[in-house]
Amino acid sequence: MKTLIGFLALALQVTWIFAEECKDGVCPIPADGEATYAVLSPVPESAIEPIKPAPRLKSLDGKTIALVGGSFMANVTHPELKRLILSEFPTAKVYVLSEIGSAGPYPRPGVVRREKDEFQRKLKEFKIDAVVSGNGGCGLCTPKETGSCIAAEVLGIPSVMIAAPGFVKQAKSAASSAGLAELCVAEYPGAFSSHTREELLENTRKVLWPQVKNALTGETKVKNEQMAGTSQPSDSTISGTLAEIQQIFLDSGWTDGLPIIPPTEKAVAEFLRFTDLSPDSSLGAIPPAQRAVTVRHVAVNGVMAGCPPEFMPILLAFVEAMKDGDFRRPLASTHAWTPYCWLNGPVARQLGFDCGQGEINEPKNAVLGRFINLAMLNLGGYRVKENRMGTFGYLMPWCLAEDEAVALKVGWKPYHMQQGFALNDSTLTAASSINWGNNLVPATSDGEKIKDMMAWDATEKSQMALASGMPCTYRTFFVTEGVARDLAKTYSTKDALCRALEETARIPLGSRTFANYWGNPGSAFNPSTYPLSYHERRIAEREDAIETVTPPWLAWTGAEKIKTVPAMASGKSAFIVTGDPSRNKSLCVPGGGFTTIKITLPKAWDSLMAERGYKPLADFTLTSDMKPDTPAAVPRNMLRQRPSSYPGARGNFRRGPRW
Repeated sequence: MKTLIGFLALALQVTWIFAEECKDGVCPIPADGEATYAVLSPVPESAIEPIKPAPRLKSLDGKTIALVGGSFMANVTHPELKRLILSEFPTAKVYVLSEIGSAGPYPRPGVVRREKDEFQRKLKEFKIDAVVSGNGGCGLCTPKETGSCIAAEVLGIPSVMIAAPGFVKQAKSAASSAGLAELCVAEYPGAFSSHTREELLENTRKVLWPQVKNALTGETKVKNEQMAGTSQPSDSTISGTLAEIQQIFLDSGWTDGLPIIPPTEKAVAEFLRFTDLSPDSSLGAIPPAQRAVTVRHVAVNGVMAGCPPEFMPILLAFVEAMKDGDFRRPLASTHAWTPYCWLNGPVARQLGFDCGQGEINEPKNAVLGRFINLAMLNLGGYRVKENRMGTFGYLMPWCLAEDEAVALKVGWKPYHMQQGFALNDSTLTAASSINWGNNLVPATSDGEKIKDMMAWDATEKSQMALASGMPCTYRTFFVTEGVARDLAKTYSTKDALCRALEETARIPLGSRTFANYWGNPGSAFNPSTYPLSYHERRIAEREDAIETVTPPWLAWTGAEKIKTVPAMASGKSAFIVTGDPSRNKSLCVPGGGFTTIKITLPKAWDSLMAERGYKPLADFTLTSDMKPDTPAAVPRNMLRQRPSSYPGARGNFRRGPRW
């Protein structure tokens, strides 16, 4: 680490921001010391109005209590809590989830959530005096169940949230993000679904109930812990040596643990040249922390990540994508959805993003991935162990680019054109993944057989392992040039391929039932009261099981037809032509939803890029009339010479992209 920091210091002093005078955030090196830097904070302030916590009750005698939430063995803990409440306070009245509902995740500013509004209406109608919600046992269910507590506190109704040990901090973080500085949490001693019914009942009686009662009637309230990264420096700048800056950012929770480039005013100003937006322009409240992000905050994080200033329009596009619910919804999950993006259009080619072998490791692709990591951390407020709950952690985000020239050669539209954009529009698509690698290698040039293999691959890569969760998840399929060519001979469009895959990618009902029964992502089932056979009937009805031709990969069973459920749904698949042209590969990446944002360039883009040594944008446009036997519209070696990713530097990367 010390060696790397020393290298960064030298690089910065020589090629970027070292000045003879103490200005622009950098001071000269004294004879007996190190240079010091004045840098900007990367974390915006909260855009949320505070919620005043409700006063606690003196007693539960004669009170009306809503016992809501249905996650993680609530079917065992909640009936027992109801019994305990009525046993000790017989004059109390208890409503449960089926009678009053729940609020769901508390909505961000400007978003109307009918579920929350209906829940609050019923709280008033039923004259509820207190709310108990749970159980928080995963990264998605904890904010969902905490939403009922927040909705109650807004109305002046005291509440308590029930959560497993690792999710107490997440519940408090969800409350803080909504403006509720104080949330009472009753901590269950362990993982709900791993405990027997007897253990659940005993822990409810001996551990949960005393906490719940005290949380609703205690005189003192529990103040949420100060979440990492929410503190702001008293001044707009922070000063120190390079090593000190690194340590300050690490201790403040403003970095992912890797060294950062110090975001001095001069470096940030260079980024701001590459947008027509003013530095203080608001980009809105970015979930989940609802931070008031400005253009300047984006630039600061871009500098930290090591991006060149000309990436600024792409960075702004990703931050816009962070507000999209379909994209961001699963990013806190214990199943570890990792955000990534792909690029379309001439800007990606002009900037030198790679779309060939090893693309996500190419420097420009990699630093954009690093920005995604820092944007999640500092702009969105996602923090591992706090509100980003991946059981085994998260991969580093990555970036790809579609090889549009090849897509057009085989007769397919690039992805952004499928979304209604023009061929030479430049776009960023944000997505997420719960796995990476594990390529499919078709040993045939028969397009139908490749399709069959891709369909089988899709059934094996659902939202959770073995399709135990939702089988019809979002998926991105990356295909290399040769595989795209062979598929296009049978399927003239990506849409035709998608329809064929949807028809073929089906899971046997018995396999789906077994996986969801014994690998249910929430509450476990009790075989004595809820047998596997009954669950199969429910799955069949809920997921439209029908008798179909046996999937090709199960033909060895000898069964001509079996009952199956779909593994793919319309509108949930993306197909990107990219990767090593010398290898026959397809990669199915299951994850969360996609959102595509148009990249907006400043009016002076071409002149700004000329200063940086780039050719004009027009040199990187494509034509849509390419035929399979014609060469690419842009020479593949056009981008061999390109500026390095360090701001203000000049030089060559070791290899350009394949265009």
